[in-house]
Amino acid sequence: MALKAAILPVTAFQQNCALVWDDTTLRATVIDPGGDVARIRQVLAEQGLELEQILLTHGHIDHAGGADELREASPGVPVVGPHLADKMLLDNLEKQGAAYGLEVRNLVPDRWLTEGETVTIAGQEFAVQHCPGHSPGSVVFVSEALRIAFVGDVLFQGSIGRTDFPYGDHDALIGAIMTKLMPLGDDIQFLCGHGPGSDFGTERRTNPFLPR
Repeated sequence: MALKAAILPVTAFQQNCALVWDDTTLRATVIDPGGDVARIRQVLAEQGLELEQILLTHGHIDHAGGADELREASPGVPVVGPHLADKMLLDNLEKQGAAYGLEVRNLVPDRWLTEGETVTIAGQEFAVQHCPGHSPGSVVFVSEALRIAFVGDVLFQGSIGRTDFPYGDHDALIGAIMTKLMPLGDDIQFLCGHGPGSDFGTERRTNPFLPR
């Protein structure tokens, strides 16, 4: 398989920024550049990769805080996603940053994503699943052919995304996980926004937040 991936934890939030590339063409996608943009660019350069797009799973600062800076440093590279329902978060990234003493930029993506669309990552097609709850516009990227997914903060090893925000919706999050992700198969491995990844089967059986 030509698809290669590396996880680069960024900022004090230790958010898992994912670098995914085609080992043949060396064309790369960065998923959720939350910050430390100079470091992300350095890794791209060290690997000889050509950045072709920036994907966002949702609009929280730890996932989207570096997206505008990385786009500016990469002429012609678009920011794609998340779902339009997260516009309110991207419009207020500067305010989010101020709460943590960070300087970040508000962001307008080049393209919003919707349920049922596909995106091409490193030459492979991934389906877009709209999975609200952690944020209204959270999306997940799933390749049923490759049996892998990038889930942002929707699902974690042994946990789920926080829903204690004013716009959070615990029932919606559980519903999205159980109706959109789990039916895809126990063997699908996922990379999440923080900490180690897992697979859907392990989480279906052992995750204490999911119904049995």
